Amino acid sequence: MNYIGSKYKLSSWIEQTVKDVVGDDLNEKTFCDIFAGTGIVGRTFKREVKKVIANDLEYYSYVLNRNYIQNHQEIENKEKYLEKLNNSSLIDSGFIYNNYCLGSGSGRCYFSDENGKKIDSARVQIERWYEDKEMDEDLYYFLLASLIESADKVANTASVYGAFLKHLKKSAQKEMTIEGAEFIINDNTHEVYNEDSNELIKRIEGDILYLDPPYNQRQYGANYHLLNTIAKYDNFTPKGKTGLREYNRSSYCKKSEVLYSFEELIRNANFRYIFLSYNNEGLMSEDEVKAVMQKYGAYHLETKEYQRFKADKTQNRNHKADRTFEYLHILEKR
Repeated sequence: MNYIGSKYKLSSWIEQTVKDVVGDDLNEKTFCDIFAGTGIVGRTFKREVKKVIANDLEYYSYVLNRNYIQNHQEIENKEKYLEKLNNSSLIDSGFIYNNYCLGSGSGRCYFSDENGKKIDSARVQIERWYEDKEMDEDLYYFLLASLIESADKVANTASVYGAFLKHLKKSAQKEMTIEGAEFIINDNTHEVYNEDSNELIKRIEGDILYLDPPYNQRQYGANYHLLNTIAKYDNFTPKGKTGLREYNRSSYCKKSEVLYSFEELIRNANFRYIFLSYNNEGLMSEDEVKAVMQKYGAYHLETKEYQRFKADKTQNRNHKADRTFEYLHILEKR
């Protein structure tokens, strides 16, 4: 999945830096990814640690992490259910088709008509199976995660869902195939939450806390609103040209609030080691982050230059060759 702030390309560097600080043997450690997004970092450490705690305020993220992190044992017959979804009859009166496909008269073109109908058909079927107690939560979230990621592959957007393209691009013209969102199998149990990080931090504890909050004013709830709609499949009136739903507004996306929220999180964290991913384009400056973290223990900084994810093609930007510096602020808390 193309995702703003994804640490896919940086996960190996993050893993090695954590081991350089904490030690190579993480078998008895609890690792928390409290702004989990698509769960890339949590997945990286899932094989390494005793337990992963993953959290995100967005529901689509909860669905993905509920599968990728909390699911840890083989799910019987999951391929059979995927086959049924891929071969199910299409419905033409579902929420996605009615509100986000051109053929319905909505004026929105997020998916082809056929793919919109297939998303609806699959989402209705998954919920029916779950309500009829034909499946447990592990299979339910596996199928939901599979649907979300498969739908994202055929979305008619430039990357995020803040706008749709006027004409169907090549990938959006392809028929959607719901592919399994595979997960790592191991003997450990893990926890996944869908809460405000600053509230959850008061109730959890562990060894390693990894922070990857939003860097700028782009709200994830707005940029990925359609993934939340597929995940929740609730009834509401989409707003405006882009069909927005009501969405969470994170204090980490607000210049006037981010520093206060960040210090509150650090102060309340019951973890020995804290790692913060941030970059040189963030709302908090390097010096501001350092000043906060130094209050609570031994601090140092690691940096890495890399090619950033670009969600649009705007040319008038003050970036050089689309590269940026990732900061990994490190605190050993007193």
